[in-house]
Amino acid sequence: YMTKTKKTASPRPFTEKAGQAEKHQELENQLKRALADYQNLERRVEEERRLLGQLSAALLIEKFLPVLDNLENAQKHLNDQGLEIVIKQFKDVLSTEGVEEIAAEGAQFDPHQHEATEAVEGENDNLVVKVARKGYKINDKVLRPPQVVVERQKVDQATEQKAEEDHKQSVVG
Repeated sequence: YMTKTKKTASPRPFTEKAGQAEKHQELENQLKRALADYQNLERRVEEERRLLGQLSAALLIEKFLPVLDNLENAQKHLNDQGLEIVIKQFKDVLSTEGVEEIAAEGAQFDPHQHEATEAVEGENDNLVVKVARKGYKINDKVLRPPQVVVERQKVDQATEQKAEEDHKQSVVG
């Protein structure tokens, strides 16, 4: 008669199991890093898409601003009710896109917001007294600065010459 012999698997050495566990953990960590990198890439691509869309919109809107200027100039001369409605619709569309007019007249001149085209002598220093062309911003970024006339206080020649000398010395020295 045949005897049954029990076949038992030879026990693996403990170090082999530990090595496999380490390898398994290392692969799992690599997978987690790769997944995190992929998610970060997806976020970055989505953000770049959003920024590109905003830039495209800003460039298009910037091209339409001279059209708005012309409509407003025509309205000054024509005073037409229909044209006024069109201008209001135009401004409403700009507003929904985040475009705002930059308030300039009566404000302090800000070189980051305004473009000075002329300076006139007056009682106030650095005060915007006239807007030659309206300016606009989109989402708090200047799209087109307003062109403005700035009032400057009279500076006598002696003070002006001293300021120039001081400036030359600070640049040289």
